[in-house]
Amino acid sequence: MADRQNCTAEKKADLTIGLVGNPNCGKTTLFNALTGSRLKTANWPGVTVERVEGELIYEGLLIRIVDLPGTYSLDSYTIEEQITRKYVESGEADVLINVADSSLLERSLYLTLQLLERKKPVVLALNMIDVVKARGMEIDEKCLWEMLGRIPIVSLSARKGKGLENLLDAAVCCQEKAGRAHPVKNPVFGSTPGNRSFDEESRYACIEKITENCLISGERENSVTDIMDQYLTHRILGVPIFLGIMMLVFFLTFTAGDFLKKYFQWGLDGFSRTVLSILQSSHCADWVTSLVIDGIVAGVGGILTFLPNILILFTALAILEDSGYMARAAYVMNEIMGLAGLSGRAFLPLLLGFGCTVPAVMAARILPNAKDRKRTIFITPFMSCSAKLPVYVLFAGMFFPDRALPVMGSLYAAGLGAGILTAFFIHRGEKDEENPLLIELPQYRMPDARTVSVYVGDKIRDYLCKAGTTIFIASIVLWFLLNTGVTGFVTDISHSFAAMAGQMAEPLFYPCGLGNWRITVALLSGLSAKEVVVSSLSILYGIGNMSSPAGMAELSGALAKEGFGGLNAYGMLIFCLFYTPCIAAIGTVRKETDSIICAAGMAVFQFAVAWGAAALIYQIGRMLL
Repeated sequence: MADRQNCTAEKKADLTIGLVGNPNCGKTTLFNALTGSRLKTANWPGVTVERVEGELIYEGLLIRIVDLPGTYSLDSYTIEEQITRKYVESGEADVLINVADSSLLERSLYLTLQLLERKKPVVLALNMIDVVKARGMEIDEKCLWEMLGRIPIVSLSARKGKGLENLLDAAVCCQEKAGRAHPVKNPVFGSTPGNRSFDEESRYACIEKITENCLISGERENSVTDIMDQYLTHRILGVPIFLGIMMLVFFLTFTAGDFLKKYFQWGLDGFSRTVLSILQSSHCADWVTSLVIDGIVAGVGGILTFLPNILILFTALAILEDSGYMARAAYVMNEIMGLAGLSGRAFLPLLLGFGCTVPAVMAARILPNAKDRKRTIFITPFMSCSAKLPVYVLFAGMFFPDRALPVMGSLYAAGLGAGILTAFFIHRGEKDEENPLLIELPQYRMPDARTVSVYVGDKIRDYLCKAGTTIFIASIVLWFLLNTGVTGFVTDISHSFAAMAGQMAEPLFYPCGLGNWRITVALLSGLSAKEVVVSSLSILYGIGNMSSPAGMAELSGALAKEGFGGLNAYGMLIFCLFYTPCIAAIGTVRKETDSIICAAGMAVFQFAVAWGAAALIYQIGRMLL
């Protein structure tokens, strides 16, 4: 169709196109299809929270495409809606492509009318036209063209890549004709909508007349979506079904992930032996060999063996997102979130937090109220991000092999419960405000293989990037701290700088059952990234392939000699669940709240909650066991 290239600021574009539309109408899918980008898409609203740019070459023209956050109208409320309104009114775009979900045409037209009222060059893209046809519906495009003042209208399916060339042709022609088209009278407005302004009531009256004349409905009364929603959004059954689905996700993460993990372990063992052989044949110094094998390979390799578990988790979450279920999760959680003074819409950022805290914090922009945004940002780090998964898998597998699934489920539930409870206490004393849930429940659909692969690929790439940067550097630093002391290089790591730091912090962790300097050092190193807890333990105990059955047995045996049992292990899992998020997450909180004090306060608060929860569980457990 067209040559694609990365967005470059050096060359001015021949044509700038802004993609404007309702949440979940397929703007980002269209952006990816046009530019060849791999932005995250999902079948639920609020995924795009900031403008993104890309470029392509079409018919010799350099075209810049701007993907804007979804909005139902230009009467902005939330941060991302304000971004879209300011862009539309700035005149930066030569042409606006109004992406409309053609299966929900009536809802989409309100924004269309507002764009036309502002006399912007607009092309109406009727996306998901394949869904319309599948439902036995039909849109009279000629009638719609007349009633909207003869603006360009193009039917397409962004997911299937159909109609894209027609859309670009229409955008190019629209730019050429901008300012030269004459007003056209039509039966709805009496004049071109671009030459009139309407109040809300008038717009809805116009939309009703348009749909009456242009939309031929043939949809069956009881669609698959309606039938499924009778159960999945049921007031009583909805929450248990959601919890059951998440337990199934955890089950697959453990069983399928552990099945695949053994192949990674074999590969790591072989790689480690090969590297050791090369180093020995090269007559490298002992400290160099130790740094590479005991530091880098053990630290980074120990994390990479958990890649199958991460892969399964994100594949399952991607399927749930693209199927349209995630919006239902927010809907069924609305009443529970209401107890904390939040709407179910705030649950969407929390769901993102199961993947990564950074985008989850940014997603709080979808909330219209500033207090709600800050409150949601404050509780998002309680969610079990994927970085904590290696810790969960390792300790649950070592100390609770027969109960790993319920243990892991309890951690996710505890994080969600603690977040809601924290929001409740923050909300107490504040004036009660209405927090109605206004969220689109999209049609269920079969997950798209490309969308799922893009989502999972991005997460795996991020995981590998972190292994090659943060964890790589942390492994080297920790090795040096473990092998050097006040006298230089040491043979006994108990005399190292790391041991000295761990022993100084030991008394703080005694009440939590974590008064072991090695455990303390691992937890402190985890402040850079939670995966580092696992890589640090591998280095601290000198275990090359710690996630293998032999490695786990060796680690559990070493911990048992130090008096570390199942109760200590669960206390550590709780501590890792709650304690201070990674540096990247803290930086994102500072940026989104525009407050260093808020970010620092959240970091200290999370650590205090982690310490208190772990200490409470350990002390109560000691009395009962």
